Amino acid sequence: MATKANSVPHPTVIKVDPFKPAAEQKGLHNRWHPDIPAYAAVKPGEVFKVECVDWTGAQIGNNDYSDDIRDVDLTKVHNLSGPVAVEGAEPGDCLVVDILDVQPFEEMPWGYTGIFELNNGGGLFAKEFQSRAAKAIWDFEGIYASSRHIPGVRFAGITHPGLIGTAPSQELLNEWNRREGELIQACGEVVPAVAFPPEPKGVHIGSKEPLKPEVLEKIAKEGARTIPGREHGGNCDIKNLSRGSRCYFPVFVKDALLSVGDLHFSQGDGELSFCGAIEMAGIVTFKTSIIKGGIEKFALKQPIFLPSPVDPMYSAKLVFEGISVDYHGDGKQYNMDATVAYKQAALNCIAYLMKLGYTREQAYLLLSAAPVESHVGAVVDSPNACVTLGIPLGIFDHDILPNPDGLVKKDFGQCAIRSDGVV
Repeated sequence: MATKANSVPHPTVIKVDPFKPAAEQKGLHNRWHPDIPAYAAVKPGEVFKVECVDWTGAQIGNNDYSDDIRDVDLTKVHNLSGPVAVEGAEPGDCLVVDILDVQPFEEMPWGYTGIFELNNGGGLFAKEFQSRAAKAIWDFEGIYASSRHIPGVRFAGITHPGLIGTAPSQELLNEWNRREGELIQACGEVVPAVAFPPEPKGVHIGSKEPLKPEVLEKIAKEGARTIPGREHGGNCDIKNLSRGSRCYFPVFVKDALLSVGDLHFSQGDGELSFCGAIEMAGIVTFKTSIIKGGIEKFALKQPIFLPSPVDPMYSAKLVFEGISVDYHGDGKQYNMDATVAYKQAALNCIAYLMKLGYTREQAYLLLSAAPVESHVGAVVDSPNACVTLGIPLGIFDHDILPNPDGLVKKDFGQCAIRSDGVV
C-alpha cells in the first residue's frame, strides 16, 4: 500500500491580528508608493498565504448600532497586507497571480456592509438619499451568509479580495497625483468628493524596520490613496475575482511589490453603498509567476483577469431595467449615460423591495452585499443607455415575484442605525 508524502504547509508570509488596530501592526500599509519596502519575498511558483485585516483596520464592530460607520476615519483605509516582493520581476514584465483560496478567519466568522455618511464616504446614492450611517452584520456558516439586520435572506458568498495590485513607479504615481489633482481643482469642494488627494494624516507604513524620517515624510506627502482602482489594479471590487482566478498585472518596479486587502465574503455588481460588500478579515492563498516583457506582449495598460470558475447556482433572477433618464422625478433626459441607467435600475429594485417590507436602508445594503448581477444592455440607442440589475430569487426564504393580488408586505424590522436614531 502506497503511503502519502508528508505535506508541507504553505508559509504565511504576512500575519495579522484581525482584532487589533491596523496602525499598531507590521506588514500593513495604507498608501501606494514605490518607496514602501517589501515586507516579505517569495519565489515564482511558490504557494504562500497572506493574512489581511478588514479594510478599515478593525474600526467596525459586531454590534447593533452604526456609530462606528458614522465616525470611521477614512484617512486610515485601506489597510493592505504587503508589499510582497516576487523575486525576478522587472519593470515591463507581467506578474501572473493565481488566487488559490480566500477564507475568513475562523475566530472572526462575521462581516459587515455599511452605508456611509454623505460627508464621510458617500456611496452611489449619497446625494439622493442624503446618506446617514447604517450597517448590517452578516454571520458566516460555511459558504453561506445571513444577517439579523436583514431577515429573510441567505446566500452563498463569492469570497474575493476587493483590492489587489502592484506598486506604481515614481513616474506613474506622479501621473496619478497630477490628473486627480486637476479633477479636484476643476470640480472644487463637492460632497461627496470626486477624488482623494495625498493626505499625511492617517498614513501607516508597517515596515519591518523603521523608515528614515525623510522617506516616511515623502511617502506621506506623495502616497496615493487606495480608494480608486488604477492602472496597477488596486480597488476594483470585482466580485468574480475569487478562488481559482488568475490575474495578469503590469509590473512597474523591481520585484513587482504585490499588495492585497479589502477582503469580501460576498458582493453585488457595483458595490453600491461604498462599503457595499460583506467586508471581512481573512486569509488569501497565492501562487505567482512572471512573463518577461508582458506589458509589451499583451498591450497591458491595465490588469487582465480570468474570473473564478466558482459561482453560486442562482439561475432564476428578477431583473430590473434602467435607462438614462433622471431619477429625481423632474424628467431630465441624459445622453447615453450608463451610470444614470444603473442608478435607475437599482432605484427600481429598491422601490420594489420596499413594497415587500424592507426599509430603504435594508434594500440598499442587500443590493450591495448579495450576488446581484448587473449588465449593460445597450449603449448604442440614443439617447437612452440601458442597464439591468438582477437579484436572485433563491436568496429569499419567501416569494418575491409579482402576482395579480400584489405583493405581500411583511415587517422585517430595520438594519443597525445610529444610536441617535437618525436615518
